[in-house]
Amino acid sequence: MRIESIVAGAVNRFFEENNLPLPDQSMIQIQKTRREFSGDITLVVFPLIRIMKKSPAEAGEELGRYLKQLPQISEFNVIKGFLNLLIESSYWTRFVSEIYSKDNYGISEKSGPADTVLVEFSSPNTNKPLHLGHIRNNLLGYSISLILEANGFDVKKVNLVNDRGIHICKTMLAWEKWGDDKSPADAGMKGDHFVGKMYVLFENAYRKEVDELVAGGMSVEQARIDAPLMVEAREMLRKWEGGDPGVYRLWEKMNGWVYEGFDVTYRKLGVSFDRIYYESDTYHTGKEIVEEGLAKGILKKKEDGSVWADLTDRGLDEKLLLRSDGTSVYMTQDLGTAVMRQKDFNAGKMYYVVGNEQDYHFRVLSLILDELGYEWAGSLHHISYGMVELPSGKMKSREGKVVDADNLIDEMIETSGRLSAELGKLDGVSGEEKEDIIRKIGMGALKYFILKVDPKKNMVFNPEESIDFNGNTGPFIQYTHARICSLMNKAGEHGITPERGESGIITLTGKEVRVVSLLHDFPDVITEAGKNSSPALIANLLYDLAREYNQFYHDHPVIRENDDRVRNFRLQLSLATGNVIRMGMGLLGIEMPEKM
Repeated sequence: MRIESIVAGAVNRFFEENNLPLPDQSMIQIQKTRREFSGDITLVVFPLIRIMKKSPAEAGEELGRYLKQLPQISEFNVIKGFLNLLIESSYWTRFVSEIYSKDNYGISEKSGPADTVLVEFSSPNTNKPLHLGHIRNNLLGYSISLILEANGFDVKKVNLVNDRGIHICKTMLAWEKWGDDKSPADAGMKGDHFVGKMYVLFENAYRKEVDELVAGGMSVEQARIDAPLMVEAREMLRKWEGGDPGVYRLWEKMNGWVYEGFDVTYRKLGVSFDRIYYESDTYHTGKEIVEEGLAKGILKKKEDGSVWADLTDRGLDEKLLLRSDGTSVYMTQDLGTAVMRQKDFNAGKMYYVVGNEQDYHFRVLSLILDELGYEWAGSLHHISYGMVELPSGKMKSREGKVVDADNLIDEMIETSGRLSAELGKLDGVSGEEKEDIIRKIGMGALKYFILKVDPKKNMVFNPEESIDFNGNTGPFIQYTHARICSLMNKAGEHGITPERGESGIITLTGKEVRVVSLLHDFPDVITEAGKNSSPALIANLLYDLAREYNQFYHDHPVIRENDDRVRNFRLQLSLATGNVIRMGMGLLGIEMPEKM
C-alpha cells in the first residue's frame, strides 16, 4: 500500500479512537514536503482543526505523535499548520524492490471491458502541408491518447481531414490556371508541398485583385467578395457540392497527392490513427441532421434560405448552419462527424485536440447537439492548446511563411547528428545504428520541448535550445537513460545483477530518497496527466527524475560500492529509474536509445 494511503487510514483511525467526527476524504490533504523543510510527505493540518478544536500547532503535534507509531514513519515536525513526516528507509527499499523490474509500473491494468474514449487530433486541411502548429497538435493528441490508455481507457485515435470547402477549391483553381498540368512528381515535390504551393499562388493573385478593386473605389469587404478569382472559387465549390464529374475528378487527384505527403510526415512524427474521417463524407450527415432539426422546429430558416440555431436562451447568439445557397459550414460537418463517431464507437467521451481559438466553436457544438436531443452532447470535451511560434514570431500560411513540418524534422535530425559528432557522443557507433540513434535524439528533442509546456500556454519553439544535451530537454533525459543502460551492462560484465527482494536494513541518503520519491510519484502523475490532458506533467517529472538520478550517480558509487546490500539497492534503484524514464518518455511518444 502506498504511504499516502497508509497515513490517510491512520488519520481516520485517530479520529475514531478519539470519538471525533470522521473528516471528509477531501480534508485529508497529503503532499510532498517542500525542499526547505525536513520531511518526505506533509499532512496539511488546517482542514482538520475545526473537528479537533485545537490550534494548528497543537493539532499537528498530536497527529504527529500518533502517526509516529506507524512503522513507516521515523520522525515528524510541525511548521505552523503543516505536519512534515519523515519516512523510514525500510519503506523506500521495500518499494524499490517491488517495482524495479516491472515494465508496466504506473500503468492501470484493465480488469474488464474498458470505457471507450475518442481523441481527435491532427485535422489537417488538404490545401497545404503540415507545419509547426500541426506538430504541436499531433504530438499532444498522440501523447494524450497514450496517457489515457495508461489510465485504463480503450482509446480510439481519430483524424478528421478537412478535404472540402472554399480553401480546397482555391488550390484546385490555381492548379487549373498555373499548374501547367504537372504532378508533384513532375515538379520534384512532395504532394502536400506541391498543393500548398498552389494555395499560395491563389492567395497572392487574389490579394492583387482585391487591391485593384479597392484602388478603384470599392470597399475592402466587397472587393473580397467580388474579386474574380473568389467568384470562380465559389462557383467551383457549388459544382463540387453538386457532383460535377470534372471538378470531382480534379478534387480526388489533388487530395490523393496530399494524402501521400501527409502519410510521410505522420511516419516521421511516429503518430497513427485508428480511424480517419473525411469532411466530404460527414458534411452529408451534418446536412441531414440540420434538415431534421429544421423539420422539427428546433432550427429556423431565414428569408434568404439560410438555416440557423438560436442559442440566445443559452446566453449565446445565433449560429449559421447552412448558407443561403445550401452549402454547409464547419459547424454542419462537425455535427455530422460527432453523430457518425458516436454511432461507430458508442464512446463515453469525445476529446477534440484543437487550438484555443476554437473554444467558442466547441461550446456551441455541444449546445446545438443538446438542442437537437442527443443525450451524449455533454460528453464532448475540447482539449484547448495555445499557439506555437518561433523566436522570429508568428507564422502565416496564406503567405507561405510557415515552418514546414518536414523541413523542421529534417533540421532537428541534422542538428542532432552534428552536435553528437562535435561532443563525441557516438564515437565507436556506426552505420544504421548510428543513424537510428541520431534520429531518436533529434525527434526526442522536438517532441519533449513541445510537450513539456502546459498545453494551455502559448509557447515559443527554439530549435537550438531543444537539442541541448543539458537542462530540461529530451536529449538530457535520453542521455540519462543511456547512462543507466551502460551501467547495467557494465554490472553484467562484472557478474553483478540486482537480486530480487529487499536489500536488507540500510540507511538511505537524502539523494537516494529524492530519486525514490519521484519514482513513487510516477503513477499519480500519470493519473493527473490523464485527468488534465497534460503530457507536461509527465515530462517535467521525468526531467526532475533524470536530474536527481544524475546527482545521485555523481556522488554515490554503484558497481564499486563495497557493501553488498547498498550496492544491490542502488542497482535496483538504477534499473527502476531507467524503466520509469523509458515508460514515461514512451507516453510522450519518444523513443529511447540505449547508447549516446
